[in-house]
Amino acid sequence: MNAPFFDPGPLVRPAVRTSEDKPGRLSLARRAIGPLLVLALWAGTTGLGLVDPSVLPSPRLLIATTRHLWTEQDLLHQILVSLTRAFAGAAFGVSLGLLLGVIAGLTRLGEELFDATLQMMRTAPPLALVPLFIVWFGVDETPKLLLIGLATLFPMYLNTYSGVRNVDRKVVEASRTFGLKGPRLIREVVLPLALPSILTGLRFSLGVSLLMLIAAETINAQAGLGYLLNTAQVYQQVDVILVCIFIYAVLGLGADLFVRLLERLLMPWRAHLAAR
Repeated sequence: MNAPFFDPGPLVRPAVRTSEDKPGRLSLARRAIGPLLVLALWAGTTGLGLVDPSVLPSPRLLIATTRHLWTEQDLLHQILVSLTRAFAGAAFGVSLGLLLGVIAGLTRLGEELFDATLQMMRTAPPLALVPLFIVWFGVDETPKLLLIGLATLFPMYLNTYSGVRNVDRKVVEASRTFGLKGPRLIREVVLPLALPSILTGLRFSLGVSLLMLIAAETINAQAGLGYLLNTAQVYQQVDVILVCIFIYAVLGLGADLFVRLLERLLMPWRAHLAAR
């Protein structure tokens, strides 16, 4: 006996939830709740005198300190000096980590040559290398950039290596059958498929570059946020220390947003994947 015919009706295109469907203002308001609560608690405790101003200055005092640093200490110049150091060192470390990650991920010889050495080196604390780099390279800009570059190399290498290794080999073999090989195969197939892991490595590397910047600028720095921070520590200027910490946090957030923008530009399809 034949099954009764069932007409499913006209086909309907499935709805794809895009970023425009999300209430942007509501999402922004939710994200701001936490910082605003912390700011309100901070202002309330300092305004009521529950906390000693020498231990935790009020937000109003920090605004005044920022204005003073902007006019008297050329704060913008100090920020630009630190950013130049951070991103110059990160550019070196990220480029080298990307290159080594691709080589080790694609070839057995590259893995045997580089992976074990890099895995051992990444376990050494970068801060422990500060006195060694001072002896080797002096106290100018070279050890600062090398410390930042070395710290950013490892997260970029690990994520690139993982991304390249996890590329579907069937896709690679299919591409080879269509004539893709060598640098073109890497550029047009391997790197695009490994791009999510590479951008994750870039996000970690930029964050690490700002963290390592603090240690690097302890090496005889005559300008930069680290210079301001060290000077404020000597004179116990808590307000200046907090302003520098806040600027570091803003720079870190800016680096993260920069990588998010790259993700939107290089991988626009990922905006449709997350269901929330």
